[in-house]
Amino acid sequence: MLKYRFGLLSLLLFSLFLGAGEAKAQEILTLENAVRIALERNYDIKLSANDERIAENNVTRGNAGMLPTVTGNLTNNNTIQNSSQTRADGQVNEVSWGQGSTLNYGVGLNWTVFNGFAMFARYEQLQELEKLGEANLQLTILTRVGDVMNTFYELVQQQHQLRAYDTAMAISRLRVTTAQNRFQIGKAARLEVLNAQVDYNTDTTNLLRQQELYRNTQIRLNELMARDVNIRFSVPDNILIDDQLTLETLSTQASQQNPSLKAAILNRRVAELDAKIVKANRYPVVGLNTGYNFNRNRSALGFSTLSTGNGLSYGVTASVPIFNGFNQRRMEQNANIQINSAQLQLDQVNQSINSQLASAYQTYLTNLSLVRLEENNQRIARQNLEITMEKYRLGSITTVEVRDAQLNYVNATVRYSNAQYLAKIGEIALKELAGSLNL
Repeated sequence: MLKYRFGLLSLLLFSLFLGAGEAKAQEILTLENAVRIALERNYDIKLSANDERIAENNVTRGNAGMLPTVTGNLTNNNTIQNSSQTRADGQVNEVSWGQGSTLNYGVGLNWTVFNGFAMFARYEQLQELEKLGEANLQLTILTRVGDVMNTFYELVQQQHQLRAYDTAMAISRLRVTTAQNRFQIGKAARLEVLNAQVDYNTDTTNLLRQQELYRNTQIRLNELMARDVNIRFSVPDNILIDDQLTLETLSTQASQQNPSLKAAILNRRVAELDAKIVKANRYPVVGLNTGYNFNRNRSALGFSTLSTGNGLSYGVTASVPIFNGFNQRRMEQNANIQINSAQLQLDQVNQSINSQLASAYQTYLTNLSLVRLEENNQRIARQNLEITMEKYRLGSITTVEVRDAQLNYVNATVRYSNAQYLAKIGEIALKELAGSLNL
């Protein structure tokens, strides 16, 4: 009996490491490496990082309208025309195809020194938009890292199920061999051989389907890491679950770190600054201008055929809005409505996060309980399978009972891996909502 138990243990270990030979030629992808590769290559993260850099580049006083503008100007016009001029004494001067030209060039400076403080509100708004870009980048990173971790642990779960199906197929192969040997010596009917072969074919089909699912999940993870989707790899088998999470701590972290909540707060602030910019249109606009210009005029006919000049010009411009068809009032009303909408969106996001946290936390607690339950069920199913296989060797049990024990073990293993996976996914979702997702 000890010899047979050793044989069954060897069979299960064989199925456990069935893919070891293939795995040697494959990459062993750890979670840390998967996340690192995704952070470096994922297209969504790169695109969001570019948007954040644009928002950062936009934070300048010049973009806010606080600095002067300097322009260089050049104008050169030429004419060819017939001209006639009659002087006061009756003398007539005529020129045919006379040439003339006008040349002007110089440098001018324009500077708006006051526009109702709109430039200061705009500069502050640009700073808030930069923070909004950072919050959006953080949200993209959290989302894509969460996707990578979910897919990674999905692969771990599928590896567990692959081994369960490997075990089932190995046992079915043993049953086919045993049934054929018993049939040849006249101790079993042909029906036992056929039943064993049908069960073996069923387990082979299940294994092939699971292998297909596993390969497709590999492709999906490669896509998230933005690398060649044809790369084959394996992942470590362990799923470590953080079972110390508390709803109170998660809620506190979410109120401080959740990027969606940060973005909603920043959007409200941007709307408030928009209202300031609109209200600034009620105030005068004062500007300074100065420049240095050179001009030269040449004509074929006239009192002066050539004149030149150069020098400095300067001045002040001011404008006061008086009436614009009540558009100012309309724009201010709309700006206040936008502030109200931004506040409503903030309240909505906050409520949604709290709702998702409460729901996800309850699911997380349920899955933790299921992990403990299914772990015990798998242990019992394994013991039952060992006892059943021993009885099958002694010929004191039917093949139907063997098949039941075999399926019970496979199903218990699958349920246990599913429970582990769902508990881990729940943990990741909670930490993602709290903005505290890490390795």
